[in-house]
Amino acid sequence: MGGEAARVLVVDDDEVIRQLIAVNLRLEGFVVSTACDGEECLRLVHEVRPDLVTLDVVMPHLDGIGTAARLRADPRTSGLKILMISACAQDEDFSRARAVGVDGYLTKPFHPEQLIRLVRALSPEPLAGTPGEALIDPSRELPSDPVSDPSSEGSPE
Repeated sequence: MGGEAARVLVVDDDEVIRQLIAVNLRLEGFVVSTACDGEECLRLVHEVRPDLVTLDVVMPHLDGIGTAARLRADPRTSGLKILMISACAQDEDFSRARAVGVDGYLTKPFHPEQLIRLVRALSPEPLAGTPGEALIDPSRELPSDPVSDPSSEGSPE
C-alpha cells in the first residue's frame, strides 16, 4: 500500500465485536480507530481520515445505513470505502445497503480471514473499485465472491 498502512474506522455498538474487528485488522498491519455508533463515526471521520469504514447496521443514535448515506452525501467522504458487518442478512438488508452505495457486506458471524480478505480488497490498493460494485452475497462461498483474492487465481486446488 505504497509504504503507508491503510486506515480503517471500525464502527459497532458492541464493544466486544468492535475490539475483535480492530485486533484482527491491527494484526494485519492496518491502522485502526474505533467508534461506538454512527454519530461518533461522523464526528471522527474527518479527524481520522480513514481509507475504509466498517459499519454495523443496528446501532443506537444513528444506524449503519443512515451513517453510510450521510458519508456518501458529504463530498469530503463520498468516495470512502464502506464495509457493512452485520447480523442482518435478509435480502432487504442487502438492498438497503446497495441503495446507499455500500461497497461490501459481511454477515456475522464471520471468520477473521473473511474480514481481512474484504478489507484488503476494499483498501486503496490493489483492488480499488467504485461504490456498490463489490457487494457481497453471503449465500456464496467466499472464493466465488466478486472481491475474491486475486492472488488465489490460477493456483492449483
